[in-house]
Amino acid sequence: MTTGPPAGQPPQVPPPEPPFEEPTPHKTGGFRFPSALTILAIVTVAVWILAFVIPSGSYDRNADGAPVEGTYHRVDNGQSFVDRLNDLFLSPVNGLYGIQDAKSGRVGPTMAGELYGSAGVFLFVLAIGAFITVVFATGALDRGIGLLAHRLRERGALLIAGVMTVFSVLGTVEGFAEETLGFYGLIVPLMLALGYDRLVATGTIIVGAGIGVLCSTVNPFATGVASSAAGISLGDGIVLRFVMWVVLTAVSILYVVRYGRRVQRDPSKSLTGFLPGDLEHREAQVRPADGAAEASPGAEPPELTRTHKLVLTLLALVFAFMIFSVVPWSSALTGKADATPYGWELGWSFPQLAALFLVAAVLVGVAARLGEAELSSTIIQGAADFISPALVIVLARGVTVIMNNSQITDTVLHSIEGVVKGAPSALFAVIVFIVNLPLAFLIPSTSGHATLAMPILAPLADFAGVSRAVVVTAWQAASGWMNLWVPTTAVTIGGVALAKVGYNKYLRFVAPLLAILFVLICAFVAAGAAFT
Repeated sequence: MTTGPPAGQPPQVPPPEPPFEEPTPHKTGGFRFPSALTILAIVTVAVWILAFVIPSGSYDRNADGAPVEGTYHRVDNGQSFVDRLNDLFLSPVNGLYGIQDAKSGRVGPTMAGELYGSAGVFLFVLAIGAFITVVFATGALDRGIGLLAHRLRERGALLIAGVMTVFSVLGTVEGFAEETLGFYGLIVPLMLALGYDRLVATGTIIVGAGIGVLCSTVNPFATGVASSAAGISLGDGIVLRFVMWVVLTAVSILYVVRYGRRVQRDPSKSLTGFLPGDLEHREAQVRPADGAAEASPGAEPPELTRTHKLVLTLLALVFAFMIFSVVPWSSALTGKADATPYGWELGWSFPQLAALFLVAAVLVGVAARLGEAELSSTIIQGAADFISPALVIVLARGVTVIMNNSQITDTVLHSIEGVVKGAPSALFAVIVFIVNLPLAFLIPSTSGHATLAMPILAPLADFAGVSRAVVVTAWQAASGWMNLWVPTTAVTIGGVALAKVGYNKYLRFVAPLLAILFVLICAFVAAGAAFT
């Protein structure tokens, strides 16, 4: 039985929690699906090779930097084989802190311009690791999760639905995506304690927020950018998108809950299995305390101490403040993508959030009376435990750098432009959705995808007699659908790495839902094109 530290002494750092343990490799003679880092390394090399085959091309740009329809032309990117080899060699470096030159558009570590790499997200993940590990070291989260799991032991479906709904609302309003990486340290152990597996936690987070982004209503980073590029208001098409959001969110919640109940009833039905210690979370809710002769199943766990309550209060405040700091309140409340920010808006991004969680880690350690040496070592260990998902994010960004420097993105866009011309209205909308799928894989950034594609796709809607708002909806649905599973997105590949779920197992879990969503999206955009 676990006991607390002697009176007057600070709590000691417990052994690493199961959610952050590295799984023990299974020694089998069969094929073993590669890790996320290996997958991205293969994708990087594949895209680099394709860049030799796909011709370089470019559109003329207007004053806003958007491509002008009908201006695509082949270009000589001026890269020698050595230059291309250098891009491949430096792709992880460029993925971290590559700088995009304002004139040439090329990305490199010695360029002058704006940051193109993912250094902000990289540091954010490490800071999250430090913060969560310090919180676990206090014992407050363990005990709080135990109490919550006990009280919701027969209402797990309600918890899944609640978390997914909140994440979906944040996704549809402000593009809540990479920020979800900070919640795995909370959701994974909670779901394990309720008798679910890690896929339930992963689906709750990725699918919950992803469906919101897929059905963005006023998300300025997706709908806002795309509507502006298409020359329409952010509110155009909002009814269609809202109905889509309600239906697709409900379907996704039912899907995750159904799988979770199956695992709860029979853990052998889990698609991912359990790591050492996972089942102990569940068994802890039903086994009697040490020394108890006949403790009843599901006995009430120990109550929270004053220190535990203080730590959990700080935890809740930090996450609430994080959400407040990133929401573009003026755009969300007025429906205008270019609305002037309110004076109290923070507009924080990942550099500020990384600093927030580092400061919060120190505050929690001080509140829990961890000593200086113990607090320092815990912060370092927490960052070290999260280095793998952080590197995954860097490699994913490095792929887009190779595409950018070889100038093949506009060529792919031009090939799609030729496919969607001259189709009937309903079919046109479905084609816009389908042809944007490969483009969403190549450009996982919603704002980047919108900036490149919408100025070309939106005018095509006029020739097909389709509302430009339907094109925006079809485009963002394609981007959102792909970002639920492709390995080039930090949200998906970073999420499965944080949850310690094999990417192949996640694909198997989400594949039926993707098929359902595909059919529903096609039906919605076709109806929208036919009746608007």
